[in-house]
Amino acid sequence: MAITADHIRTTLADYLVQNPEAKTELGVVLGLLDDGDDLTSRKTLPGHVTAGAILVGPDGRVLHILHKATGKWLLPGGHLEDSDDTLLQAAGRELAEETGIPPHVVNPHNQTPLHIDVHPIDANPAKDEPAHQHFDFRFLLRTTADIGELQTEEVSDATWRDLDDVTDDLLRQRISQALR
Repeated sequence: MAITADHIRTTLADYLVQNPEAKTELGVVLGLLDDGDDLTSRKTLPGHVTAGAILVGPDGRVLHILHKATGKWLLPGGHLEDSDDTLLQAAGRELAEETGIPPHVVNPHNQTPLHIDVHPIDANPAKDEPAHQHFDFRFLLRTTADIGELQTEEVSDATWRDLDDVTDDLLRQRISQALR
């Protein structure tokens, strides 16, 4: 069963209960949902939902991947698929696909995202995609496993980084608070 608009709306509402200051920034997502846009489709513009994993190892470091298309160190994650039942499951699937870390060795911190990030994506002429936005629902996960086989089509490297290396101040603060 694919992720539904109701699931996205409920997950977003749960997040906003914990983070009411984010309502203004995430109003665009609520508006698109109200308009009936299919935010599960990567073809939906001006943006669509993605799912990400904030994976923390036993030493408190956070897993980052080197994304081939952007050349940037990012958190694992990506587009939703029809086989995903929940946003949390999508984050776990993306993590497993990109890093080879299987879902059975990963434990979610919570069913609610730790962070929802709205960020621009550059146009990609090779995929015939215009510039758009990702509404990235990021879930905090824990593991004792190490990096497995990388998805070499999308990822060229992966590494564990200190929490201080997380460049988004709000995200770093939320991870730190959650790990206490």
